[in-house]
Amino acid sequence: MRSGDSFRVCKRALFEVIVPMQKSSPLWVDFHCHVDLYSDHEALIAECDRERVATLAVTTTPKAWSRNRELTQRSPYVRVGLGLHPQLVAERAGELPLFEHYLPDARYVGEIGLDAGPRFYSSFEAQERVFERILRACAEQGDKILSIHSVRTAGKVLGHLERALPPERGRVILHWFTGTAAEARRAVEMGYYFSVNEEMLRSPKHRRLVASLPLDRLLTETDGPFVQRDGSPIRPSQVARAVGEIAEIHGLTAEQAAKAILQNLRRLVTA
Repeated sequence: MRSGDSFRVCKRALFEVIVPMQKSSPLWVDFHCHVDLYSDHEALIAECDRERVATLAVTTTPKAWSRNRELTQRSPYVRVGLGLHPQLVAERAGELPLFEHYLPDARYVGEIGLDAGPRFYSSFEAQERVFERILRACAEQGDKILSIHSVRTAGKVLGHLERALPPERGRVILHWFTGTAAEARRAVEMGYYFSVNEEMLRSPKHRRLVASLPLDRLLTETDGPFVQRDGSPIRPSQVARAVGEIAEIHGLTAEQAAKAILQNLRRLVTA
């Protein structure tokens, strides 16, 4: 079996574990977690399996992808994204050919995107070149699911996506989205999903943004280990708090919100 074939099998396996009422169905979704940056990342993968958390383990450099995929190959709940983080483009743009080498074997792509924060603005033109090239490669190959970073760049990110990734060639999840209400509406119209974590929901502005988003476009995430709880990195098994916050914002019970998020995941990965 080729590596690419193993990912097609993984697609079916992930669908099977999210069919309602099966004993192996996930209970939770963490669609953006830097699993490899935890000191106990192998134990964390086992914890995701034990707690039945469907987890996307994003990476920040192409060099990290192969080892991460190896560690998660037997996990029914953890998938790995092939990433080239915009904050690292200044140092790691030379790994773009390696990214393109691995891309045929990667169904999930992330973390990628743009960042116009003060520390990273000097590399913004290079970020745009890298992002555009990644999107065009994903569009050419098709059937990719992308987790995208868009700090201070939501409009730019949406513009690149509109030009380079036709909707039938890939699916987009906007990670920790903090754009304007108009940009959020544009993203919804483009068919995109949003992954939401508990830290972003501390902001009243961002709570209002999430309230404006359709429930059927929401996923949960932790963005661990960068998000902390009580002084320690949050773990995928603690994503229930984000589910509870979404439930409160949308006037649902936690059980209703959890069910909706799992349905969204199933729709995303089986479309």
